[in-house]
Amino acid sequence: MYTTRNAPAGWAALGCYTDSVGARTLTTAEYPGTMTIELCTSTCKSAGYIYAGVEYGGECYCGNSFSNGGGPAPDGSAGCNMPCAGNAQETCGGSNRLNVFQYGSGTSTTTTPASSTTVPTSTSVSTGSATGLPKGWSYRGCYIDNANGRIMNTQEPDSNSNTIEVCVNTCVGLGYSVAGMEYGVQCFCDNFIRNGANLTADTDCNMACAGNSAEKCGAGNRMSIYSNATLQAYQPPAPQKTGLNGSWEYQGCLIDNAESRTFPYQLILPHNNTANNCLQSCQTFGYGAGGMEYSDECYCGDVANIAAAGATLMPESDCNAVCTGNASYICGGGDRISYYKWTGTPLNSWTFASGNAAGQYEFLIGGVIVPLIATPGVNGKVTFLEKWGTGPPNTTGAYELDLNLLNNFTAAWRPMHVKTDVFCSGGLTLPDKAGRQINIGGWANDATYGIRLYWPDGTPGVWGTNDWQENVNEVALQAGRWYPTPMIMANGSILVVGGEEGSNGAPVPSLEIIPRTGPVVYCEWLQRTDPYNLYPYLAVLPSGGIFVAYYNEARILDEVTLQTKKVLPNIPGAVNDFLGGRTYPFEGTAVLMPQHYPYTDNLVVMICGGSIPGPEFALDNCVSIAPDDPNPQWTIERMPSKRVISCMTALPDGTYLILNGGEQGRAGFGLCTEPNHNAVLYDPSQSVNNRMTSMANTTIDRLYHSEAVLLDDGRVLVSGSDPEDVRFVQEYRVEVFVPPYLMSNPERPSVAIASNQKDWAYGQTYQITVNGTISKISLLGAVSSTHGNSMGQRTIFPQFSCSLGACTITAPPNAHICPPGWFQLFAMNAVGTPSIAVWVRIGGDPAGLGNWPNFPDFTLPGV
Repeated sequence: MYTTRNAPAGWAALGCYTDSVGARTLTTAEYPGTMTIELCTSTCKSAGYIYAGVEYGGECYCGNSFSNGGGPAPDGSAGCNMPCAGNAQETCGGSNRLNVFQYGSGTSTTTTPASSTTVPTSTSVSTGSATGLPKGWSYRGCYIDNANGRIMNTQEPDSNSNTIEVCVNTCVGLGYSVAGMEYGVQCFCDNFIRNGANLTADTDCNMACAGNSAEKCGAGNRMSIYSNATLQAYQPPAPQKTGLNGSWEYQGCLIDNAESRTFPYQLILPHNNTANNCLQSCQTFGYGAGGMEYSDECYCGDVANIAAAGATLMPESDCNAVCTGNASYICGGGDRISYYKWTGTPLNSWTFASGNAAGQYEFLIGGVIVPLIATPGVNGKVTFLEKWGTGPPNTTGAYELDLNLLNNFTAAWRPMHVKTDVFCSGGLTLPDKAGRQINIGGWANDATYGIRLYWPDGTPGVWGTNDWQENVNEVALQAGRWYPTPMIMANGSILVVGGEEGSNGAPVPSLEIIPRTGPVVYCEWLQRTDPYNLYPYLAVLPSGGIFVAYYNEARILDEVTLQTKKVLPNIPGAVNDFLGGRTYPFEGTAVLMPQHYPYTDNLVVMICGGSIPGPEFALDNCVSIAPDDPNPQWTIERMPSKRVISCMTALPDGTYLILNGGEQGRAGFGLCTEPNHNAVLYDPSQSVNNRMTSMANTTIDRLYHSEAVLLDDGRVLVSGSDPEDVRFVQEYRVEVFVPPYLMSNPERPSVAIASNQKDWAYGQTYQITVNGTISKISLLGAVSSTHGNSMGQRTIFPQFSCSLGACTITAPPNAHICPPGWFQLFAMNAVGTPSIAVWVRIGGDPAGLGNWPNFPDFTLPGV
């Protein structure tokens, strides 16, 4: 960690300071490329700031004062524990912790950049009677100006009071390390001299300073140069064609149009724009084309964008703007881009499927409500819940869809009932022996405290009689919650995280356990990131921790104390905005990658889509991380298109279907446009950046409050869309997506399981009866889908062996690999066609939920 003794020259290390997303300690964010302390401090100094702070290993902030009550961190230096992205030997802050530095306690030095020369200090000093120069400043010689263009960039207004001292102090105040005087009245500031500036005789600078005739302030096209650092002289700039990082090649000077940009993503790099800094950002986010414009602008996109924009190459002389990060190189010009193309192995390789390989959407049945939560039940049916006031006045707000009665619309939809408004609640299937469904939270008042339970009954084709049970006076949350996430813990209890008070109310920055155990636990990280952290993503980790992702942050909690064990790196957003979010309201979708026997690989979490603040452009990438890795880092993979308020469904073969949502906006009524009709298949068995296939398209807009869940027959049930927007309809129709493995009516394997083989203990073996050759067996956790959050999702490929029409399966070893719950068991034949699922319970009911809640108006299955 940096201390005062080894901070960059001229800077003092002040220590570890607090910070907050909503109330920044240092208010100006910079984007100086691969982060080091030296890079951040020099960037802030060049911009005229005296304070610099590094955070999250890769963020840089500047300011001239501390804001919002920021100051030394109460945990001392412990919170500043993240290595710098550009130098792992340095520490660049931590989660909401800044390593802060102050300029002005020493003389800075300059590292010699590429394509520059270090100019020796002039020994023939002709300063006249100049006195009172700041410490470390001295005369460096008389230089020729305008031979190849201006040798210094920043010119102050002409002044009849100009002197050496006035000019130097002006440049110091602006944060520059070089000052130059010319024509007696002119003052220039910069951090180096440019355009092949050549030293000439001191006697050439013979014009008296306007404010002091005893001093010399240059002459016509002659500049008296002063500096407090090693003086760098750059040659006339040219496009950078060598020393490029990665397989980038310069292509030429490309026309651009401010009203119709050639490339879609713009970064402003006011102090460090170079080809490498710009193109590294493009490469990291999967863009194979990009370049620089107007000195400080960086653009990223694809080669296809050029033809779409009708952009053409222009004369090289049109690109004449010097890069802000290196005066030896050109960074475009006015409406001109210094254009580079990636020529190596493609950064992304998407497949565009056709025919049966693309799958297809099929209409299933018309609906009676616009659902906001869909939950497949262990009885082979699907429950739907809607918010009050969405549907026709004669709906009950809750229905169960029987897929065996689709030819009879009235019979297919069994009416059910809830007592309070489930708008933006959360759901799960419990690990009790009945596979009861639980729904928690809601819109306002009593609904936010609501705990609702349903015991699935009936059989396919036969209506059940059970209904939702609820009594907020008997069983309720400790804190009312709107947009909460529940999760089954390894011990079988239910963890509930986050939310708001309801009706767009104040945050509820806490978590709690149900059945009620102890008080609510306050979470500073939820308070700080409100309102961008709703419906956080949760997962039990094989190591024993609890993963939680919210807004653009992630951490691991201790499963006993529920306190933070480890802060993970910030979640990447867009190439031009690291503040892009992944949870409601910027809403993407999270899933857990498959776990394979013998379960030695660390669990991987993937989040796809989301949006950025401000313009609210949807994100076009998925990011994944293995939280239990010693040094976990996010991997970025581009999707074929942008997506927000998306859904993602785990399939029996270990692939994932990404669907629904839009390309612009965020979650909420009337806030998302440009529906995305395309389905994408993600296959984690392929190499990174080669995992996505563009599949079939739907004709139905699926925007806010759409869902996608896996049916027992291997199809994906797609429902809902509640945009409350005159441009888009309220969507009652229910579709299914038919994956390629079910196209052309293939022959399925069959699976049967005895009733005494459906309740699995960890590590024990169980038997199923099958026909044909079985290539895979998968276990998919029971899911409740809402707002892009597939609560309960988990995919496990257990150990198995098959012989003579039977397969013996070994249950997962423990509750951290496989939290207790109900799973759809699929067997796949040699060509990957799945069986009809059978439901099994793994891990029992360790928290005794089957005996809860013990009130006369709740039916209990027992343990």
